[in-house]
This record gives sequence, C-alpha cells and structure tokens, in this order.
Amino acid sequence: MKFPMILLAGIFVAGSAMADEAATVDPQTENGAVKITWQEPKKFRDIKSSGELQSRFENRMFETLTKELNKQASKSLKPEQKLELVVTDVDMAGDMRPTFGATSNDLRVVKEIYPPRISFSYQVLEGEQVVIAGDEKLTNLNFMNDIRPVNDRPFSHEIRLLTEWFDKQVAPKL
Repeated sequence: MKFPMILLAGIFVAGSAMADEAATVDPQTENGAVKITWQEPKKFRDIKSSGELQSRFENRMFETLTKELNKQASKSLKPEQKLELVVTDVDMAGDMRPTFGATSNDLRVVKEIYPPRISFSYQVLEGEQVVIAGDEKLTNLNFMNDIRPVNDRPFSHEIRLLTEWFDKQVAPKL
C-alpha cells in the first residue's frame, strides 16, 4: 500500500515541477520583420492591467507593440532584414492607483511624473549576419507635452517610444 502512495506522490511532484518549468518560458511575438522576446514579464516594473485579466492584457500589449513597431520598421528594413528585440523591462506611462471601492478595479493615472520606460537589446539581421546591434534604455520625460493629436489608442505612449527610437537610432544606419 505504501509503494502506490509514494509513486502517486512522486508523479504529482514531478508534474508540478514540469508545470512550473513550462510556465517560465518567455513569451515571443512576431509580426512581419519584427520579433520580440519578452524576458520574464512578471519582473517588469509596471505592466499592470486595470480591468482585464492580466495574462490577456499582457498578450494584447505585446502583440500591439510588435505590430506597431513592424509598421514603422517595414518602411526602412530591406526585404531580407529582420529586427529582433529582447525586452528586459517595461514601465508603462502612468501609475496604478486603488479606487478604494469606487470601482472594482484599480485605475491607471497618467501624469508627467510617471513617464513610459522600456529597456531592451536589439539586433538587425540580414540573413544570419548581424548588421546593427545594441542595448537601449528608453524613456520620454516629455511625453505629456509632445505636440501630437490626442490619441486614445491603447499603449500610445509606449508605441511612440519604440517607433521614435527606431526612426532616430536604427533607420538612419540601414
């Protein structure tokens, strides 16, 4: 009787260890010529959702940023070139604040003192050859004063941070 119980306990322990291992895989998003690996998003400074399931919010954010960066990058990249990023930290514009019962969810308050930030390494590949590579820590302390049309698109500050970086730092070198 003891042997089947020990065997059963061993199976449960091994199964939970394998589940933990599978859950630690870094998510990747790919759109056109852009591929982004999101390295340990649970450790990112601030990618909190205010009213959506956190995993769904993260997937939507990752897909949106990849898609928007690809729109910008595809204007400058040659057909055989790819842009790969490994994002190590994201701090979205604004800060999450509790509503103390006014609503069921926390609220993201966007103010000048909470600028968007993103850290990553990148490389532009042509075939297997690295054309450009580097590490970046981007922030826009003036994000509230940018002269742009009002934009209610989700992640607009983070999108602008990445697309302006590409236009100023990568596109001129291609």
